[in-house]
Amino acid sequence: MGNGTNVDNAIPKSYRDALLSIYTIVLVGGTISMSLMINIIKSNVRSVTTTAVLNLIVVHFVFLLTVPFRLYFYAAGEWHLGPNFCKVVSAMIHAHMYLAFVFYVIILVIRYLSFFRRFNQVEFYRRLHALGASAAVWGLMLIVVVPLTAVKYGSSTDNNTTTNDNQCFNFGRIFDEKHTVAVLNYIICALIIVVTLALACCQVWILGCVYRTHRAMIFSQQEFWAQIKSLCFMLVIIVCFVPYNVFRIYYVSNYNVSLQMKNEFALAVTTFSCFDMLTFIGRGSFRPCDTCCVS
Repeated sequence: MGNGTNVDNAIPKSYRDALLSIYTIVLVGGTISMSLMINIIKSNVRSVTTTAVLNLIVVHFVFLLTVPFRLYFYAAGEWHLGPNFCKVVSAMIHAHMYLAFVFYVIILVIRYLSFFRRFNQVEFYRRLHALGASAAVWGLMLIVVVPLTAVKYGSSTDNNTTTNDNQCFNFGRIFDEKHTVAVLNYIICALIIVVTLALACCQVWILGCVYRTHRAMIFSQQEFWAQIKSLCFMLVIIVCFVPYNVFRIYYVSNYNVSLQMKNEFALAVTTFSCFDMLTFIGRGSFRPCDTCCVS
């Protein structure tokens, strides 16, 4: 550490090594995952599910662009790229999680509707509508994430700490200083948990219906494998996002430096969602994307 580094704010080497490992795996694996998906996708951008998948790829791509800067910080133990860029990099991991969650929900809801209503796909009337819907989702999420992470966090006294100590991502003190930020975190975390629970119950019920319909012949049914892909998306949400949001409720209400280290680790786990495109690798993967996503 440099001479100006405050040991209390510095991330211990054991945490930095763990975070370096996680982000390295995510950077390499996420890049491979997206590359494979880009090679097999046959874009019908009027399909809602295809539009959501394309947006997921963009979300992962934009986030992965910021991962090398996280690797730099955790390898060096110090941040020399300025507090404003630190806030941008910090905001992107949150934006990635929330945007990915929204597009997962869209994909799953469309697939569930397809099961109940027995149609192949849901389409926009025009490609321009698909572009407009995508822009609306991005705009809405960025309106929430950017002010919360970049503006309000930047007004915290932690911003001075970050600058003086050459540290980054130390924004937790804002929860003690601005209770509205804490309340907003509670609402977002609770919403993600409740929506995930509702989707999981729906997925279990659908799988039960498929099993009762086909029973012994279930493994030869296309409908079953379509639901397995839905289940994979559901598991990504449950494994990558739910634990972090459950922990974050506790973290926000009991903020301290020790919990901040654990929060960084839990937040890093959410980035394993970058492997989600591997869901499409396998049975029926080389069909047009609007078919493999919905059927």
